[in-house]
Amino acid sequence: MIYLLSDMIQASRRQWIKFGIVTVLYLLFLLWLQSWLGLIVLPFIFDAYITHKIPWTWWKKSKNPTVRGIMGWVDAIVFALVAVYFVNLYFFQNYVIPSSSLEKSLLVGDYLFVSKMSYGARIPQTPLHMPLTQHTLPVFNCKSYLDWPAWDYKRVKGLGKVQLNDIVVFNFPAGDSVATGVPAEDLYRLSYQAGQELSQPIDLSALTPEQERTVYDLYYAMGRKYIDENPQLYGKVITRPVDRRENYVKRCVGLPGQTLQIKNRIIYLDGKPNKEPDNVQYRYLVHTTGMLPEDFCHELGISQEDLMTYYPEESVYNMPLTAQAKAALENRKDLVISIENVPDDDAGGLYPVNKHTGWTCDNYGPVWIPKKGETLTLTLENLPVYERPIKNYEGNDLQVKDGKIYINGQETDKYTFKMDYYWMMGDNRHNSADSRFWGFVPEDHIVGKPIFIWLSLDPDRGWTNGKIRWNRLFKFVDNIK
Repeated sequence: MIYLLSDMIQASRRQWIKFGIVTVLYLLFLLWLQSWLGLIVLPFIFDAYITHKIPWTWWKKSKNPTVRGIMGWVDAIVFALVAVYFVNLYFFQNYVIPSSSLEKSLLVGDYLFVSKMSYGARIPQTPLHMPLTQHTLPVFNCKSYLDWPAWDYKRVKGLGKVQLNDIVVFNFPAGDSVATGVPAEDLYRLSYQAGQELSQPIDLSALTPEQERTVYDLYYAMGRKYIDENPQLYGKVITRPVDRRENYVKRCVGLPGQTLQIKNRIIYLDGKPNKEPDNVQYRYLVHTTGMLPEDFCHELGISQEDLMTYYPEESVYNMPLTAQAKAALENRKDLVISIENVPDDDAGGLYPVNKHTGWTCDNYGPVWIPKKGETLTLTLENLPVYERPIKNYEGNDLQVKDGKIYINGQETDKYTFKMDYYWMMGDNRHNSADSRFWGFVPEDHIVGKPIFIWLSLDPDRGWTNGKIRWNRLFKFVDNIK
């Protein structure tokens, strides 16, 4: 048959073999995606390898050397962009640690190889976008994607699921609405705080759940109005689809269906303490005889950022420390007078931001983490905890009228979740914007799993003075416990 077609179409055996291999690989790819829409590409693959009716490389026959030179570069760039697009979408991408929230497990300047296949790649919800950009084009400062077409969430089969204590890359859950002037801020938290500051002080602990909700609704409305009316301070408020939100990396410390509580800094799951990471950090007040020597701090892994909060009048550092670094400092009686815990507080507001809980960073919850298919009984007391998943992540209309809960116009006291959710926290526990501040991470926000560190650059060092952390190169992230 192949020989007959070859004679008819005048294609060589080698061409048919190449076409066959490429076609099989492409069909396997479509089978993995569970989408046959890509079959429309097959005629073009057939033409590229067999018929050559479409002049894909017309420029190579041009007599103008300038045209051949320019189009040669264009061809190479387009091929590279298409290749990068598919690799980044379905297989792996690069991610660099931008902040100290996971120190000292992952360090600022660690470049990670992130596998999309570990948890299954997401079908792009905004398929038309510029490769190697997240949501904004550099220089032009405009959107790097088109809002149309927009596809529903779908994830292809992966090698496994998110496991407890995995380090995970995900899209920022509270990033659906962003004030462009302060993009790193949680707009919801910002709105409630602004509204509260603009209002008269109210003793929220003395209110009923219904009264409390009314007050918080007022706070949000006032705060959001203030933000919208002051673009010079906050910039324009915009919305972003799920896959165009900022990428974060944290450790998963709570799985769907588990009940999480933090007591005296220790995370408990279903009443049992979860193992702390080996390099977990907490903040301490370090009373010293003077400024700590730079070389000594470097030996302990204490960065310049860690040393920034220093009160010279009292000679006190407010710094994050691992257990090992804390012990080493305590042994230096010539440098350190005493070390004490930083007072526990709510760091300016914890999730849920529309409920008075009295929770702190070190004493939080308990909260039940939603699980796909599980039904929760809703009350005005627990509604603030689950309101965002129901409304923002699963797209329901939720309202409270006369003390009763309405979902999509129907009065109810129950809700069955459509997705799994996770609780993410940084190992640098007192310097981490995590689930304690913005709540659950839905499964459709999961990007991938860091596999290894392929490059690590120390921001405190020069190129001739230990800039490259050679001991971290090709270190597997799974070995960082």
